[in-house]
Amino acid sequence: MASTAVAAYQPKPSKGFDDVIIIGGGLAGLFCALKLAPKAVTILAAAPIGRGASSAWAQAGIAAAVGPGDTVESHVHDTIIAGDGIVDEQIIQMMASEASDRIFDLLGYGVPFDRDLEGHLAVSREAAHSQSRIVRVKGDMAGRAIMEALVAAVRKTPSIRVLEGYVVENLISENGRVNGVVARDHAGSGETLHRLTASHVVMATGGIGHLYEVTTNPTEARGGGIGMAARAGARMADMEFVQFHPTAINVGKDPAPLATEALRGHGATLHNSAGERFMLKLHQDAELAPRDVVARGIFAEVKAGRGAFLDCRTAVHDFAAEFPTVFGYCQDAGIDPSAEMIPVIPAAHYFMGGIWTDADGRSSLPGFWACGECTSTGAHGANRLASNSLLEAVVFAARIAGRLGAEMSGQAPPGWRDGSVNSSEYLTENDHPNMVTLRQTMSAHLGVLRDCEGMREALATILHLARESHSVRFDNVITTAKLIAVSALNRLESRGGHFRTDYPDESPDWKRRTILTLDQANAVIPDLLES
Repeated sequence: MASTAVAAYQPKPSKGFDDVIIIGGGLAGLFCALKLAPKAVTILAAAPIGRGASSAWAQAGIAAAVGPGDTVESHVHDTIIAGDGIVDEQIIQMMASEASDRIFDLLGYGVPFDRDLEGHLAVSREAAHSQSRIVRVKGDMAGRAIMEALVAAVRKTPSIRVLEGYVVENLISENGRVNGVVARDHAGSGETLHRLTASHVVMATGGIGHLYEVTTNPTEARGGGIGMAARAGARMADMEFVQFHPTAINVGKDPAPLATEALRGHGATLHNSAGERFMLKLHQDAELAPRDVVARGIFAEVKAGRGAFLDCRTAVHDFAAEFPTVFGYCQDAGIDPSAEMIPVIPAAHYFMGGIWTDADGRSSLPGFWACGECTSTGAHGANRLASNSLLEAVVFAARIAGRLGAEMSGQAPPGWRDGSVNSSEYLTENDHPNMVTLRQTMSAHLGVLRDCEGMREALATILHLARESHSVRFDNVITTAKLIAVSALNRLESRGGHFRTDYPDESPDWKRRTILTLDQANAVIPDLLES
C-alpha cells in the first residue's frame, strides 16, 4: 500500500497573483481553463487530458437553438417537460440563452461542427426535442472532435499548467475555505501524496456511471469527486436521479458501446425478438419518448426474455458515413447494422445529481466551485434532455471563469506552463472485489427499477463496504453510492430517472429538488433501515 507521506508539489513563483486548481481533464475542466486565460490555472487529470473523460465519448452533440425556426423559449420548454417538473426554470433559461455563444466559442477553438451547403451550422433532432437543434460533428463524433480541439488549445496556452497522472484524493480547507487538494501521482499509484494549494478550486470530475454493472461511461467515472466534495461538507442535490441510456449495444462489453439517440431521431425503431414494435403502446412519441420511458420499455423486454433490438436497416442509408462511431462498434461485435438489428440494453449514462451549485458554479463551500456532470445545477431536473449535458458543461465552465476572472488579481507569471507534467499513465484502480460487489448492488437495487426492500438491502451492503474500506479513493466512491441510496429511499414517488415500483406515480408533495449533506444523510440512515 502506498505511503501517506505528504509533500508540497513545488514552490510557487513570486506571489502577486491568484491561481486556480481545476480537478478533471474533461470538457468542463478544459473549457473553464481556456476561458480563464490569461489567469494562472493548474489542471490535475488522472489520465492524459481528454482521455478517460465521458465528454470524449459523447456521440450526438450539443443542444442549441441555432437552427431555422428554433427559439430559446422552445429549448427551455422541451427541457422543462423532459425534466419532469423539477427543472430550475431560471437556470435553464440562462443556459439555453447562452448556448449559441458557447457554440461560437467552440468554433473559435477549432471544433469542426457540421455545416449545410450554405455554410450554416447543421442541426439534427433527438428524442423529446420539438426542433432540430443538435449541433454535431460527422454525425456521431462530436465528443471526440470537441475534446481534440480543446486539448490542442490547452497545450498551447501559456497560462495553463497541466499535471497528468495526478489522482486527487482529498480537498484541503483552511479557516473555513477550500484552498487546495491532496493528490497522488503516477495515475494514483505514487508513494507520495502531493499537497497543492491555490486561491480557488474547481471540481470537474464527471459522473458516476461506473458505479453500475452496465454503463456507457469510462472506468474513471466512479463518482469519486462527488464523494470527495461530500466528505468535505459540500451540499449535494438530486442524488436519486440517474439516467440510463436506452440503447447501449448489448454485446457484453464494459463499458458498453453506445448506439446514439440520433439513430432514433433518423427513424430507427425498437423491436423485441417477436418483431413487435413495443414502444408504440407505451408512449405517444414511441421511440422518441423521453429517455426514462424508453429505458423502462427496453428493460422490461430484456427482463421478460424477449430482448430489445434497434432496427436501422431502412432509416440509415449509408451507415459507415453517417454514423461512423456506431458502425465501428457494430463491426467490432460482428454486427452489420445495414442488414441486422442491433441488440440494445439500458446502461447507466448520466447523473442529474451531484454537487449543488448556484448559477455561477459556486458550491456551498467558500473557495470551491464545480461544473460539468459532477454537479447538480437544476438544469436537468429529474431527467436530462438529450445533448443538454455538453451544453451545461461549457455554459457553467464559462460562468465560473467569468466570475473568477473578475475576482482574481494578476496573470500567470512567465514560465507557468513549464511546470506541466505529461504522462501516458492511466488510473490503475481496477475493479477490486468490493467494487464488483458495489456495481452489482447498484444495478440490482438502484437501477432502472427500484423498490424499498431492494434499496434497503443496497444501503446495508454499501454501509458494510464502507466499513471494510481501506482506501481514501474507495471512501469517496462509496460515499457517493450511499448518498444515492439515501436520496432514493427518501423520495416516495416515481419521477424521471427515479422509478419505484412501490410508488409508481408522481406525487405533488415531491415536486421539488432534494438537497442534503453527508452529515444529514448519515443522520437519517437508521430510520431508513428500520421504518
